[in-house]
Amino acid sequence: MVTVAILSILVALAAPSFVPMIERWRVRQSVEQLESTLYYARSEAIKRGGQVAIQKIPNNTDGCTSAINASEWDCGWFVCADTNNDGTCQATEAVLQRYSTPTGLEITRTSAGGNSIQLNRWGLVTGPFIGFSLVPLNKGTTDPAARGLCMSSGGRIRIIQPQDIPCT
Repeated sequence: MVTVAILSILVALAAPSFVPMIERWRVRQSVEQLESTLYYARSEAIKRGGQVAIQKIPNNTDGCTSAINASEWDCGWFVCADTNNDGTCQATEAVLQRYSTPTGLEITRTSAGGNSIQLNRWGLVTGPFIGFSLVPLNKGTTDPAARGLCMSSGGRIRIIQPQDIPCT
């Protein structure tokens, strides 16, 4: 009993120090997945001659209720074959890849655009650039775990530190 009591006290003291590490892992996982999705969508757009879009998963999907605005991608995103080339994914268009984000993250599209990203036949995005900020829930972009992802119109992707958010 004494050993169990001592162990429980040590766990109670150590647990709060793991929270920042877990937050960093969640952010890093989602940043890497978003980067991978952008590369995948580019390659699919080149292969298909365009007609590829990335769209945020709508609010109230799979229990996620934190993506209220068009710029909030907290629920995740999916890549679709945009057969009618309107820049959005319709229910009749094939989903090529889907990613649901882990809980406890706020993912915000910081660049103009909203809830979808369209890619042309050269794998380039329409518009000047794409920017996202990924931060732990209820934290700001100055939090040490926060990261930004920037993609130029030419397709170059950069992962940025908190002091550089938003993308310029």
